Amino acid sequence: MSAPEISIIIRTFNESKFLPGLFDALDRQTNTNFETIVVDSGSFDATLRIAEARASKVVKIVQNDFTFGYSLNAGIEVAQGKYIAIVSAHTEPTDPSWLENLIAPLRNSKNAMCYGKQIGGESSKFGEFLDFGRIFGDVPLELKAPNFFANNANSAVRKDLWEKHRFDETLPGLEDIEWAKYFMQQGMHVIYEPTACLHHYHNETWPQVRRRYYREAQAAFWIMLVSRRDCPGEILREIKSLAGDLASAFNRSCLLAKAGEIFRFRYEKTIGTLIGIWAGKYSPNPMERRQLYFDTSYRAVVIDGPSDASLKHRSLPPLTPGQVLIKVSYQGVCATDIEILEGTLGYFASGESSYPIVPGHELSGTVADIGLKVDDLEEGTPVVVECIQGCGHCDACRRDNPIGCDTRKELGVMKIDGGYADYVIVPRKFVHALPRDIDLKKAALCEPLAVVLKGLRRFGSAFATRPKARYAIIGAGTIGHLTAKTLSLKGNDVTVFDHNADRLASLPQYKTETTLEKIDNFDVIVEATGNPDVLEAVLHDSGAGAAILLLGLPYDKREFSFESIVAYDKTIVGSVGSSSLDFKDAIQIISDIDTTPLTQSLFPLENYEAAWGSSRSGKALKCMLEVNPTPPKKAPLQAEKETQRI
Repeated sequence: MSAPEISIIIRTFNESKFLPGLFDALDRQTNTNFETIVVDSGSFDATLRIAEARASKVVKIVQNDFTFGYSLNAGIEVAQGKYIAIVSAHTEPTDPSWLENLIAPLRNSKNAMCYGKQIGGESSKFGEFLDFGRIFGDVPLELKAPNFFANNANSAVRKDLWEKHRFDETLPGLEDIEWAKYFMQQGMHVIYEPTACLHHYHNETWPQVRRRYYREAQAAFWIMLVSRRDCPGEILREIKSLAGDLASAFNRSCLLAKAGEIFRFRYEKTIGTLIGIWAGKYSPNPMERRQLYFDTSYRAVVIDGPSDASLKHRSLPPLTPGQVLIKVSYQGVCATDIEILEGTLGYFASGESSYPIVPGHELSGTVADIGLKVDDLEEGTPVVVECIQGCGHCDACRRDNPIGCDTRKELGVMKIDGGYADYVIVPRKFVHALPRDIDLKKAALCEPLAVVLKGLRRFGSAFATRPKARYAIIGAGTIGHLTAKTLSLKGNDVTVFDHNADRLASLPQYKTETTLEKIDNFDVIVEATGNPDVLEAVLHDSGAGAAILLLGLPYDKREFSFESIVAYDKTIVGSVGSSSLDFKDAIQIISDIDTTPLTQSLFPLENYEAAWGSSRSGKALKCMLEVNPTPPKKAPLQAEKETQRI
């Protein structure tokens, strides 16, 4: 096949919201003689999946190496087209003639570059929406030196000229104007073509707005478009724009609604511009540069101390080798989370854990990104995560008993933040892949199910001696509920005890009791409440030879005579947490268990306090946070697409 005439370069970082619309608009273009090249800088949403399904080529660059010029050069290096169209991933051409109108001026050899019109969208800040109109008018322009301007959100260049002068990879922005300036100073022209029009959807936080104008002002200083003596003029220009914004909002009858946003936009733009001009240098620190270019903020519920919790925005650190970034879908609310909030969890009293911490250890999600040395997971894979994370080297870990590891971490409990957040970062070895078609609400119950399975595994010898045993489950909460259903899978005779009739109603297929009067009739008893009075009654009143599994936490301190245990030949086994083996077993059987009663009480992440209140009240059998409840399904990859790493 002959090479395409045009190569369209699309730079991406977490652009899954707008990228499908851009590709749809490209599919409608009248000029179809083009290829699309996506240059991605470490996206951890669905961007890569979309790109690999729809782009002709995907080029991946290391995030710490990113500059606008470098990413463009990386894409153009693999481009086959005679003309290079450059378009932002968060844009959408307004009509099918966009591409042809953008390229047409370049067929005249005196023209080096063409840039098109941009108009705002619903998500645009009001001031920026008006700035688009001020900058991009309806009249075509032929720009010559010294009138230097261009904009790579919507532009096209000739590849033969790019081969003579590549985009400057050292600039923090305005690589487009630097390139245009180079050729304009050689007598060539830059064309503004308003019929090559697209919507430009900026959906930035206020810190992002400031950082963008800081970058651009810094670059303008470097390429000598502005100097420090221009700062008063910049202030005056923004004051005039502010007045125009307010007048326009008044005429549109939205002044009251938009006034705050208008002032804030002008403030952030002005401050960013002035600091950028005055700074005059580019940070050598890759973390600082990363913050300038990329929005890596995410939501997290942070507990800073007893009764001190709030929803905050944090910034994701870069992944280290062996780590996995997981986008949380569902997070179960556990009594442990509330104990952390109240400061009553024993780990805090002992000093093994400390604040601040993001709680949550019962989570499901999808792989958003992987670090180096992780080659057996891909983006979009549904996963669950082990809570108790041992060192992997000590005797306890080698016996698959991480609770005995002196340096262990516990997700959302001890030394590692948990799932009350948009994202968690965990080592690969604690991540378990799930079947693609699994219900992620159900999957969030893998952790408590693994706790049940560990307890039953440790209690296995007691079961083996009682092939026709009668089983009593004390407590119809999450652990008791899952224990009853797990035992029933093997055909065991199960009776569930709970004083709460509503909880018992969630198990209509089981025999139930609301008091412990008949507890002496059972051979095997699973105590799943953690209530000290209930435990004392079970230990005293259970029948001779009873086997008792303790799964509930915490138990209070009580005086107790072990004569009733020894004299009546009773067996007691305690169990806490789970291991890798238990998670694997939980994944195997979770689909066979009806978990519907446990997945009915759902709360968005921002309503975490309501979820805690509902959980405390006992009104809901189980509460869950819907953090990112509907992750997109993985699209099939097209075999003919290319993926390149740089």
